Amino acid sequence: MTPEQREQMQYHVSGLAQILYDDAEAKGMNMASMGEIEQAVRTQLQTHVSPKLGIFLSKLVSAQMMEKRES
Repeated sequence: MTPEQREQMQYHVSGLAQILYDDAEAKGMNMASMGEIEQAVRTQLQTHVSPKLGIFLSKLVSAQMMEKRES
């Protein structure tokens, strides 16, 4: 990963963290201890982030497979 990519990733991760934090607060998720924070983050990642990553990556792999077939 290039330094520019790391910087861009950090920017997006910080923004995503703020969105997820605001959502957790709005939903009244307990975040009074490190364990509760970890559970809230895990729940939100599984609900909101992981499915989107999976869709993105599966589309990427499908496109690569199509390119190989066409070659």
